[in-house]
Amino acid sequence: MTLNIVLLGGNGYIGRELTRQWHAQDAEAEFWVLSRSGKNQLDLPVIHNYAVDVTDQAAVEAVLPTQVDYIVDLVGRPEKDAELSKQINDAPAMVMQALAEERQICAIGFIGGKLGPKAFLATKQRLIDQLSTSKIPLAYVEPTVVYGADRDDQIAKMVPLLRFAGLFAKNIRPVEVSVVAKKLLDSLLVAGMCTDAKR
Repeated sequence: MTLNIVLLGGNGYIGRELTRQWHAQDAEAEFWVLSRSGKNQLDLPVIHNYAVDVTDQAAVEAVLPTQVDYIVDLVGRPEKDAELSKQINDAPAMVMQALAEERQICAIGFIGGKLGPKAFLATKQRLIDQLSTSKIPLAYVEPTVVYGADRDDQIAKMVPLLRFAGLFAKNIRPVEVSVVAKKLLDSLLVAGMCTDAKR
């Protein structure tokens, strides 16, 4: 049977790389990419893009197929305001967990972090701890600075310096987006072991 994969915030550079790699492994898998814009640089017939508030469970449910096998939360960014941080970082993770438990899906995925503002890293760790309490298997990665693909911002411009510094401090060594996506995908497939019996 065809796998149905939901990516919350999946049109960023990590989400697109995860989609590329998953599609390369399973050309029949269908992807529901949910984001604010509903736009995606990837143009494949198996990708369904929706402009949705991923912090609103009812809005997310309204665009999902009946059968969902995997959900990955790719949303997250540092915010100084605690309430805004909860809305941006916590809410999509809680929507993912609730949907996964209701639908008894194969596995959920999450992006943590090892480099960034302390409050943001604490939020990511707290969410990993929360998601780990679910009966639905969790796959997650905790990269430092992710670069490559089409990332072109201030942090991406710092990669050469971070590469050099990473020779002396492993926790600031940047990592290519293809490596992050592969590690997350491999972990999801192992954690989920999605079979017809689980569906």
